[in-house]
Amino acid sequence: MAGPIEIALFEPDIPQNTGAVMRTAACLDARLHIVEPCGFVLSDARMRRSGMDYLDHLDWIRHASWDRFHAAMADRRLVLLTTQAAETLPAFEFREGDVLLFGRESAGVPENVHEAADARLRIPLMPGTRSLNLAASAAMVLAVALDRLHAFPSNA
Repeated sequence: MAGPIEIALFEPDIPQNTGAVMRTAACLDARLHIVEPCGFVLSDARMRRSGMDYLDHLDWIRHASWDRFHAAMADRRLVLLTTQAAETLPAFEFREGDVLLFGRESAGVPENVHEAADARLRIPLMPGTRSLNLAASAAMVLAVALDRLHAFPSNA
């Protein structure tokens, strides 16, 4: 059973980033959605190397397209992380059931995906910097969401 926050990767490009996000999701009990097509084969050795044996503990779903993913998430709040958002991570109020949506490393998400998101937020960065690595962003935002919801997994 997945935790209160889920992660979705829209057409990821880099297998090592995807593997690292998979590992984070497995460790923090967050279901992972991968929206295809990916820029690599999902059995890629680089992805498995980054995810290590944690992938065996991952609750994940592959979606053949954006349309199928969007239909499956019809009752969920999609929270898009984007450098184009006005609202920032520190000000955002997470809700149980939110799905954190991250775009392609090379291009983000297309306009139709941006418009379909229920909320858009950005991680504030130092002036002169553009963005964080996808895996770092996913880990940071998931940790903030879990903290705000008092929902980190128990070690008991």
